Amino acid sequence: MDLATLAVLNTERAARRATILVTDVESGAQRLVKAADLAADSLADALEKQLRMGKSALVAADGKAFFLTVQAPPPRVIVTGAVHISQAMAPMAKLLDLDLVIVDPRTAFATPERFPGVRLLTDWPDEALASLGLDGYTAFVALTHDPKIDDPALEAALRSDCFYIGALGSRKTHGRRIERLVAAGFDETATQRIHAPIGLDIGAVSPAEIALAILGEIVSTLRGPRRAPA
Repeated sequence: MDLATLAVLNTERAARRATILVTDVESGAQRLVKAADLAADSLADALEKQLRMGKSALVAADGKAFFLTVQAPPPRVIVTGAVHISQAMAPMAKLLDLDLVIVDPRTAFATPERFPGVRLLTDWPDEALASLGLDGYTAFVALTHDPKIDDPALEAALRSDCFYIGALGSRKTHGRRIERLVAAGFDETATQRIHAPIGLDIGAVSPAEIALAILGEIVSTLRGPRRAPA
């Protein structure tokens, strides 16, 4: 790999943007494809498939063999709400290699005793999310039922490239949430990005089942074909 390509790769890695290094197996020629340029590449389908899987692979096209070296940021889940559902989500997310961050200014709930080994931020969501940064490998989940906590975070998520945005609550609760977001300046295209009711429809009842449904939907969105950006 030449120094110019390495410099670009390192820049993209630092910015949590995915890249794929395409190597012609026969000639050794290489080119670096940024995630934003995937659709225009001659190997677009293969590149998109491997990027969704997050795995490098040997592929064939037009009678040639190419090795695709995938560099994808570690996906993470940012949750507002140190609640029972997020307590159940924490160990599941770890098993799925998802970095979990809990944001909740209510320090009585956001404690290391309730969330051992989990990164906890007790700032208000607008401050916490600004410090964390939201990108195309971030899923955001709102769980508090408290508009003072969830709404500012949802607004930040909707302004970002988060690959998944979900919010807990009934259809009636979500309807009121949409009204507040529209009043804040978001249109229908933006608000339709929110998965609500949240999670896969598996008939979940308990906090653990709801956590499973949410993480299942997150993984499905991460690994399945991406929707076009809003």
